[in-house]
Amino acid sequence: MVATFKIAVLGAQGVGKSAIVRQFLYNEFSEVCAPTTARRVYLPAVVMNGHVHNLQIMDFPPITAFPPGLIPLCSFQEWADVCCRGLRSVHAYILVYDICCFDSFEYIKTIRQQILETRVIGTSETPIIIVGNKRDLQRGRVIPRWNVSNLVKKTWKCGYIECSAKYNWHILLLFSELLKSVGCARCKHVHTTIRFQGALRRNRCSIM
Repeated sequence: MVATFKIAVLGAQGVGKSAIVRQFLYNEFSEVCAPTTARRVYLPAVVMNGHVHNLQIMDFPPITAFPPGLIPLCSFQEWADVCCRGLRSVHAYILVYDICCFDSFEYIKTIRQQILETRVIGTSETPIIIVGNKRDLQRGRVIPRWNVSNLVKKTWKCGYIECSAKYNWHILLLFSELLKSVGCARCKHVHTTIRFQGALRRNRCSIM
């Protein structure tokens, strides 16, 4: 049976999270910024280490707070609010911030903490990758890269990648590392050198 990995993409408005997803799926970028107002779900198939895996990538609009778990294995808020639907049951999180916007980093900092506090018991190994987008605007950076990387990797124990959705820089690397983390967390026997292949080729990645 083909495994399906559910991935949630979160971030403040204007950080480029939707642009990252579209660059990954369609190898395209638009200069026009269209705010995400509703949850968007994409269902591509990718090849990882010679095996096909289905992805369910959910691009969420900015949320005010991560939905709390009110009863075991279920959250009324999550299902009552369409924008949050499926947010607590994913296999991995991508938290995107704009390296030129301090507030966007504070946003994902808050969301990450809420994820840790409200996730279902037994899912502590759910991978979280922090993504600094807009690397092409490096000169406008508000927090030194080393400071962020050190905080995220050593203190938060999360993955950290910087990318440029505009120039398709490190986009494939982002999803490669994410899928490797999901594979290692869910399948302890999988070696950490598992590889991800050919996602950006149109014949390798399709929307169903």
